[in-house]
Amino acid sequence: MKTTYVKIHPLALGAALGVMEGLAIFCATVLLVLQGETGTAFLGKLFPFYSISWPGAIIGLLEGFLDGFIGGLILAWVYNWIASRSKKGE
Repeated sequence: MKTTYVKIHPLALGAALGVMEGLAIFCATVLLVLQGETGTAFLGKLFPFYSISWPGAIIGLLEGFLDGFIGGLILAWVYNWIASRSKKGE
């Protein structure tokens, strides 16, 4: 039985995950700012320069996009590599 796999485009997956993560951090930060929260959050330990503020929302958007983009690239490359190796082993 021949199995096929769909090759994932690394840039497309990176862009999609980057946009999703960046927007999630941006929206969460905006909600916190509108509720009156200030200061730093756990994300401040993961992302340099991030804080719960309006500039922090923009910084979180950019750093979240970069983090998601790199993660998507790596995920697609690893998936494609594993799938191509299993195809050769048939």
